Amino acid sequence: MTLTIELPDDLEAALKEQAHAQGVSADGYARRLLQQALIEGKGRTSKSKKSAYGILAQYGSGPSEEDIDENRREMFRGFAEDVP
Repeated sequence: MTLTIELPDDLEAALKEQAHAQGVSADGYARRLLQQALIEGKGRTSKSKKSAYGILAQYGSGPSEEDIDENRREMFRGFAEDVP
C-alpha cells in the first residue's frame, strides 16, 4: 500500500532528524512509528489511567495522625504485660 501524507515543514524536519538519528530513511522511520502505534499498541486501551489519588478519592480523606495514634494505643494496650 502506498500512502501519501502532507506534513508541515517543521514536522517533516523533525521526522527526518529522528530518522537520521536512528540510521534509517524517513520512510522507514515513519513505517516503524505506524507499526508501533497500530500493531504493537493493539492490546492497549486508549483510556487514560487514573493516578492512585484519583482511584482512592472516592473514599474521602484518610484518618488523621491523632486517629492513627489513638488506634495504636488501643491495639497495643496490655501488650506483653504478662511476659516476665
